Amino acid sequence: MGLLDRAAKTASRARYAAGQGIRTAWYAAQMQAARSQSGGFDRPGEPEFRPTRGRPDLSELRKAYLRLFVQDRANVEAGLYPPPQDLRAADLPKALKSAQAFLRDASEVNRRRLARDGTEIRAQVPEGTNRYPAYYLQNFHYQSGGWFTEESAELYDTQVEALFSGTADAMRRAALAEISRELKGRDQRTQRLLDVACGNGRFLEKVLEVYPKLRAAGLDLSPSYTDAARARLAPWRQVDVIQDAAEAMPMEPASQDIVVSIFLFHELPPKIRPKVLAEIFRVLKPGGLLVLADSVQFGDYPEMDGLLEYFPHGFHEPYYKGYLGWNLVETLETHGFVQERETLAFLTKVTTWRRPPHGNPGAV
Repeated sequence: MGLLDRAAKTASRARYAAGQGIRTAWYAAQMQAARSQSGGFDRPGEPEFRPTRGRPDLSELRKAYLRLFVQDRANVEAGLYPPPQDLRAADLPKALKSAQAFLRDASEVNRRRLARDGTEIRAQVPEGTNRYPAYYLQNFHYQSGGWFTEESAELYDTQVEALFSGTADAMRRAALAEISRELKGRDQRTQRLLDVACGNGRFLEKVLEVYPKLRAAGLDLSPSYTDAARARLAPWRQVDVIQDAAEAMPMEPASQDIVVSIFLFHELPPKIRPKVLAEIFRVLKPGGLLVLADSVQFGDYPEMDGLLEYFPHGFHEPYYKGYLGWNLVETLETHGFVQERETLAFLTKVTTWRRPPHGNPGAV
């Protein structure tokens, strides 16, 4: 590598570090403001949290945080995706508006937290409630209206980034890296990708910015989030956004080359997870790839098990505690998948799974 090449690489790394540093500081400040505004996450009248797995080692948390960005930058330098463009002046007004909306919403957290059953949404959905399973009619994350309001769809990106101090997109890019590895050497125009639980389309948008000719689809059960996803993905006319349940996908068998699922399984009841896996296996082509990105689990970072244990107490995540001990590998292998890779991206675990090209017909 010549002197000019080394200088260019050094400058690129400096730009990356500056951009991600500013971005994470911005979202961390929002989260700190939300904590102060809501009085913290241990509220009067709630059951006292009693940890069983010890206090988390915050030094290990910081190490994992730094490793995320080292890994992200390495993926950029490997050509798996372009450098993130997070500091565009044109985006500043929207960022300020989102921050203000997030902090206004945080002021209502106390009231929502004290309604511990989290099911008031069932009285708020005006029509079509029978098409939604009971587990879905909850105010996940203490969101008023659950997944059923435009406000929730608009706030979600900022909420998640603030919660994870500006690392959410970087964690999702670890899943994008796996998609890029799979598509290397292939004509993207011939490949079909399905994003299960696509939400408001943020991740699928990032995929399409890298692979604009990909034949992609997003599936989500929320009417508000699918509306937001359609608006966001409108520039890519070949993309479909479908409002339906992951446990009963309206997709043809063996129709998808890649299926990706991000932050879905920790929000599913234990009885629903196998149904979703069976559907994913069904719609994947033989030899197709599943990219599954979700929360790390007990044992992935033993020093931080106490932090994971606290999460369902501090936030409304009704199925997260059970997910932490869910045997991911055993369950997917039982459903016919073969594991290929595993990557820890801070608080996200990204695993890739292959539907065998021959033989095993699918879920048990």
